[in-house]
Amino acid sequence: MTNRKRVIIMGAAGRDFHNFNTYFRANPDYQVVAFTATQIPNIEGRRYPAQLAGELYPEGIPIYPEEALDSLIQDHQIDEVVFAYSDVSHAYVMHKASQALAAGANFWLLGTNGTTIKSSKPLVSICAVRTGAGKSQTTRYICDLLQKMGRRVVAIRHPMPYGDLAAQAVQRFASYDDLDRHDCTIEEREEYEPHIDRGVIVYAGVDYEGILRQAEAEADVVVWDGGNNDLPFYRPDLHIVVADPHRAGHELGYHPGEANLRLADVVVINKVDTAAPEGIIQIRESIRAVNPQATVVEAASPIFVENPQAIRGKRVLVIEDGPTLTHGEMTYGAGVVAARRFGAAELVDPRPYAVRSIAATFDKYPHLSALLPAMGYSDEQIRDLEETINAAECDLVLAATPIDLRRVLQVRHPMDRVRYELQVVGQPTLEEILIATFS
Repeated sequence: MTNRKRVIIMGAAGRDFHNFNTYFRANPDYQVVAFTATQIPNIEGRRYPAQLAGELYPEGIPIYPEEALDSLIQDHQIDEVVFAYSDVSHAYVMHKASQALAAGANFWLLGTNGTTIKSSKPLVSICAVRTGAGKSQTTRYICDLLQKMGRRVVAIRHPMPYGDLAAQAVQRFASYDDLDRHDCTIEEREEYEPHIDRGVIVYAGVDYEGILRQAEAEADVVVWDGGNNDLPFYRPDLHIVVADPHRAGHELGYHPGEANLRLADVVVINKVDTAAPEGIIQIRESIRAVNPQATVVEAASPIFVENPQAIRGKRVLVIEDGPTLTHGEMTYGAGVVAARRFGAAELVDPRPYAVRSIAATFDKYPHLSALLPAMGYSDEQIRDLEETINAAECDLVLAATPIDLRRVLQVRHPMDRVRYELQVVGQPTLEEILIATFS
């Protein structure tokens, strides 16, 4: 035990914990000294609890801000640094590698052989090459098709454990009451509510082996609902990966999105109705270059607005999905498209009205301008978002998040909602592929 390699896992409260659970937790050759945390606010300064860390870690494992990496390597004589978060450029990963190497540590990326768990039930995974490519609507579409085929479907969502990690080890969501009982954030609600609305039970949490074994008892087919552009936590029977021609080239330039593309059985080129033809062509060329055996499906994500007439001639404050705009690096989303399509007179710039954590988000992501990311990782941030909206001078709030924000925010302005669903274009279709795979 005294010769154990000393390890730091760099993460963002998701892949890092899963890699620890599957590869390191019971491994006597390694001692995980610390996690570092980034991307998500307020996740550092906690501790991975002893209840989840296992018998080799009776005191749990501390979580530090990533900015402390150099000093942690030096102070704790770290041998190995494991990079374990997603939706970052290849260059970004290598900058972190250079930082670790210069501090004297080795730098690792763990592969799928040591970190994916096998299910006893058929399993479909839906992942992406970038955040905001359209995983959520693709997952909803797949769940609808499987239910149409008469299968009991349970969705397992990529982790978002922003609260008490021990209490969140295995979470089951079958109703809105479950969301309230687990004190879900806006980000969690955005992913769980659409499944609940379809009668699909959702699991999430921290211990993804425990989650899978409980979900299998309720499912004929398990659907992995991926997060960011991360790899699946489970070994899929069918791996579907969504690509975004609005960001053509990113499919080969971001980690671990390129690995997803190389692993895909099916690549869905989404947003073909709004993308430039050259972007679609470039995605197809990338698929041919790294995974020519993949089946390619084209799809659109048409938008639906409750009251499009209410937009015309109005000063509109657009709220978009948070992660798509922040580390997803998009400068617009479905809300901006809807506002322009239905004749908004002005897109209101929220930055002069932003308070506290929302103002800090704009400082951190300067590419954002005339739209508001729906940041809500904590009760405090939800209140900051609400205050920012209410301070803005606008005629209408147009919310293009996957949930109805009117359920969680008290807003003084009229609010309209934008929704988007997947629509497969031409052949082959996802229904044909599912029938061939699971009949």
